[in-house]
Amino acid sequence: MSRPPGEDRTLRALGLAGVPREEPLLYPGAWPRESGLLDGDRLLPLDRPVYDEEDGRVPVLAIGSNASPAQLRHKMAEFGIDSPIPMVRSRVTGLDIGVSAHVSRMGYVSASPVGAPGTVRELFVLWLDAEQLAVIDASEGVPMTGGNFDRVWLPAPDVRVEPGDGSVLGGAYAYVNRHGVLHDGTGAPRRHPGAQRPLITELLHGSARLRELFGATPEEFSARARADRRLCDRGTRLFAEEGRVTASGLERYVGSGPQDPFSGSRTPSAGPTAPTP
Repeated sequence: MSRPPGEDRTLRALGLAGVPREEPLLYPGAWPRESGLLDGDRLLPLDRPVYDEEDGRVPVLAIGSNASPAQLRHKMAEFGIDSPIPMVRSRVTGLDIGVSAHVSRMGYVSASPVGAPGTVRELFVLWLDAEQLAVIDASEGVPMTGGNFDRVWLPAPDVRVEPGDGSVLGGAYAYVNRHGVLHDGTGAPRRHPGAQRPLITELLHGSARLRELFGATPEEFSARARADRRLCDRGTRLFAEEGRVTASGLERYVGSGPQDPFSGSRTPSAGPTAPTP
């Protein structure tokens, strides 16, 4: 993966600088076109696609904005962590990207993984160390009673992850929504369109009560939802009350795998608490 000498590898130069936490309607943010090493403000060439226990890293599937280098950098900066993160574009079989059945305090409607046997997607695997994993856990609300996500271990062959070197991972972590996911009208999980404006527009169009809470446009929705926990909680309850919610198909993995891969390791203990999405 050689690069011309002096090539600008900053996120801005690569078109990856937008941060969904700062501009909600950008969610899920721009994903790289290829694997790379996120190092500060740069996405550098990656020397290998697979790490192991000796490297002190574990594989985590990025379903939504965790595949956005700018969003990742933003989350890590909240804890003062600037260590590099390998991001490996991988072929994943058995998962699809659904729509979280909750309204995020960040001002968007996020993505959640759903079980989809036979479905093949190109997703990023993040190889995270103990501190980085703790930050992402905090950002997804895993340690909180009222958080939105559980971190689960998805084993092979249930979910097949191929990082591109001919190998198949033994499994990977993913974040499963505790509220479930939105369905497509038939009861099956709907696929996240990968853009906020069409998704929010459709959700608002389908519910007068949702419009009463969040307004008539994606811009109003994001502005009202942003950092208003009570309003977001009302919107989340409304999804369920209106019968829009179904299971992701991944609930059976909650609590069934290695939940604490870095037992005894140092995790972030100071600095701001990451906002729950």
